[in-house]
Amino acid sequence: MKNSNAVDDLGSALKASKRGFIAAGFFSLFINILMLTAPFYMLQVYDRVVPSRSLETLFFLTIMMIFLFGVLGVLEWVRSRILVRVSNQIDQFLSHRVYTAMFNAGVKMPNRRTAQPLNDLTSIRQFMTGNGLFAFFDAPWLPLYIGLMFLFHPAYGWFAIGAAVILLAVAVLNEKMTKKTLTEANGENIKAQNLASSNLRNSEVLHAMGMLPGIMGRWSNQHKAFLSKQTIASDRAGVFSNLSKVLRMIFQSSILGLGAYYVVIGEMSSGMMIAGSILLGRALAPLDLLINSWAGFNNARTARTRLEELLNAFPAEDRNMSLPKPEGKLEAINLFVAPPGSRTPTLKGVNFDARPGDLVGIIGPSAAGKSTLAKAILGIWPTMNGTLRIDGAEVQHYNRDEIGPYIGYLPQDIELFDGTVSENIARFSNLDPDKVVAAAKKAGVHEMILQLPEAYDTRIGVDSGALSGGQRQRIGLARALYGSPKVIILDEPNSNLDEMGEKALSETMQILKQEQVTTFVISHRTSILKSIDKLMVLKEGQMQMFGPKEEVMQKLMAQKASEQTALRA
Repeated sequence: MKNSNAVDDLGSALKASKRGFIAAGFFSLFINILMLTAPFYMLQVYDRVVPSRSLETLFFLTIMMIFLFGVLGVLEWVRSRILVRVSNQIDQFLSHRVYTAMFNAGVKMPNRRTAQPLNDLTSIRQFMTGNGLFAFFDAPWLPLYIGLMFLFHPAYGWFAIGAAVILLAVAVLNEKMTKKTLTEANGENIKAQNLASSNLRNSEVLHAMGMLPGIMGRWSNQHKAFLSKQTIASDRAGVFSNLSKVLRMIFQSSILGLGAYYVVIGEMSSGMMIAGSILLGRALAPLDLLINSWAGFNNARTARTRLEELLNAFPAEDRNMSLPKPEGKLEAINLFVAPPGSRTPTLKGVNFDARPGDLVGIIGPSAAGKSTLAKAILGIWPTMNGTLRIDGAEVQHYNRDEIGPYIGYLPQDIELFDGTVSENIARFSNLDPDKVVAAAKKAGVHEMILQLPEAYDTRIGVDSGALSGGQRQRIGLARALYGSPKVIILDEPNSNLDEMGEKALSETMQILKQEQVTTFVISHRTSILKSIDKLMVLKEGQMQMFGPKEEVMQKLMAQKASEQTALRA
């Protein structure tokens, strides 16, 4: 049962970090008060030290200034440390949730198999630890500086308000002119990166058939689209960044001229003139920083939007009540299954039952629905209509982490993961050496593993390049057999095996039968059918036949003979 959404997840993460934000805001108060050190030091030097020629006063003020700046540096360091830890806390709060949603997206929507959500989380964390976030903590103290400037002279205060309004308008224009283009540029960059990652996964094919120029051309076009958008956005952002810089210099120079006027007519001291210029610079600094760091802010905001879309599309699920350990009885009643996001079923009206110890072969032409049925049994694809039950309970009613150890799956395309052979066989759970060896022996791969450079401790990469296809397949079989699985699905388990490997596979299947494991075997090679006792024939998503192997084979032979007779006629 699904109940969580992105607002809940992000809101909870921010709520959990509320104390950290409050602490950062608290330190920002004293940081901004201590920022007054420079203007007040200048004020005292010009208005008290210079007229009185008092070196003692100058010495005391200088010592006080150095001390206060030292305290300011410590407070800024503490605030920075707080925000780093807040960003880490938010990352830790969301990382498991984001990883799970990203994983579910990859399972249910293969075209969304990308690590971009983790990059988005990193973008948010990096923004929170950068200077851009400081602008949001310092900007609220703008009225403090403007208020002090009003105390110096009303004209100073109104000048500061006008300057702040103009810079704020520049910030708003910067947002309007760059937001859309920056978002589009980020999108094009993600597409280019995903395309490059996809190409790297197939680098051997590209190299062997000389496909690199064409594939690189596709990537280059995507990359050029990103550069084009990025250039436009950077040009626009550069205009506003330089404009804000020029305006700040104009404002700080102009306020000196304004101050000089009031000094000449006797309405302001020279110390106030200098201090007012420094105060204005400090008041406008957060706005200037906001404009200069807008690209980073926009990246973080876009990343948050993408994360919200992901978390809303794949919300967290409540845990179901734990069910008893399955024994391996499967039953499908009028089962309809469609790929995620599609309303067109690729499996239609399938009915079957399998008991513990059954060896069920699934055959049929391409696009018959064999893999669809496997994904439905595994709980990867949901059912549209009908029911699919394991020990009387629908597959989705089991908690995945509880039923997973009782499911074994050998996919057609074997993927081993970065780690040792033993870790891969143990499914990266708590490694039990006895169970690892038992699974390897059951799969007939123990002796082969012992021949590897470091036996079970041999490290293999993501692409398992050091292993042959047959070795990967047999280690994958051992992984499927690890522990005490009650339901096992083998998709083309002998596609990469030699004669010795096929013999070992046949022996493994007999062991599974003796251990009362319900086993489904999908294969195009008839040699493996000798070991099964039930046979299912699928065609165009519909079950044509199901029953004891001998009966189904007789029907198939009779059907084939009938078709040949019809052709001769």
